[in-house]
Amino acid sequence: MTSSIADVAPAPDRVRSRTGLGLTDLLLLLMAVIWGANFSIVKWGAEVLSARAFNGLRVALAALALLAAGALVRERWPSRRDALRIAALGLLGNGLYQILFIEGLSRTRAGSAALVVAASPAFMALLGWARGAERVRRRALLGIAVSFAGVALVLSGSASRGASPSASAPLLGNLLVLAGCFCWALFSVYLQPYMHRWNPVHIAAITMTSGSLLVLPASAAAIAAVPLAAYTGASVTAVAYSSIASLVIAYLIWNRGVRVLGPTRAAMYSNLQPIIAVLVAWRFLGEVPTLWQGLGAVGVVSGLIITRS
Repeated sequence: MTSSIADVAPAPDRVRSRTGLGLTDLLLLLMAVIWGANFSIVKWGAEVLSARAFNGLRVALAALALLAAGALVRERWPSRRDALRIAALGLLGNGLYQILFIEGLSRTRAGSAALVVAASPAFMALLGWARGAERVRRRALLGIAVSFAGVALVLSGSASRGASPSASAPLLGNLLVLAGCFCWALFSVYLQPYMHRWNPVHIAAITMTSGSLLVLPASAAAIAAVPLAAYTGASVTAVAYSSIASLVIAYLIWNRGVRVLGPTRAAMYSNLQPIIAVLVAWRFLGEVPTLWQGLGAVGVVSGLIITRS
């Protein structure tokens, strides 16, 4: 992603967003695929390297990659005042959220965690409405409600099958992920004004770097305890995917989506993550989906169509 894309594309895409799908919508679909698959990859990587070690490595690598990308953007970095505020938000959105997310995911099923993450649009809509930053129309509310009905069906189907052997404390895990979702919603809503002032690559670099300052101290001991034999081709690839693909590429797409469509509409695409996450977890983690999950997937997609139509 370059500065020219971030600065030129929003205007025409805003027009298209009223009548159909634009480039930002297509990129957000790609983001949903990346993040949907990431649940199983993080779940597996956390079991191989330990949750905290895996998290610390991927966040540190993402921060370095985004700082390098930011250095290549020929635009002015945010002012000191804005940079400090953006960094503070990064502690919430890329620090506390990442800790809660991976600690929760390591305790529950990958598919269940993805379903809980689908609560983010509701949090963002309420926060955006409370701040006066977004108007939530009745049609958008209907779309959110239908999508959540689908999420409820998928969650019910997953619960009826019981936890997978790797889900040690599914209730606690889901609650931790839910708390992380609220942190992410706060982060996204309060970050939106800065998206229109500064380059999103610089914003991503600042927030990921400040988040790493919270994640790395919590992960340092775990990283040091990982034996060298654990760093196989598969585990290194998992860290790279969860870092570069999920925390860099998909994160930059997310920033663009927030800038062009607003956090509530952009977040609706996160409701596609459960569908992708359930399918990937079925294939690679043995978490067998159910009929209820299929019915719920229909609800999730229907809610997205209603919201964006």
